[in-house]
Amino acid sequence: MKCPVCGATLLMSERHGVEIDYCPECRGIWLDRGELDKIIERAAEESGMGSTPKENHGGHQPAPEYKKRKSSVLSDIMDIFGGE
Repeated sequence: MKCPVCGATLLMSERHGVEIDYCPECRGIWLDRGELDKIIERAAEESGMGSTPKENHGGHQPAPEYKKRKSSVLSDIMDIFGGE
């Protein structure tokens, strides 16, 4: 398959069970139908958020907790392509 942007031949990689097509020339990432949903679901599972919305505490949001973030599925995918 050719890159829609620059015409180079796309390469394929698999991360966490998701196939990702990427361009070695322009570094574009191309996903097939449903693959973005899989990435989002796996990122939510890893962060412990699940798919349920957080409770509303009287219209106030709790202060964010500052912790060292674990590597996510999306950052893992970006790492293989030299993302920053």
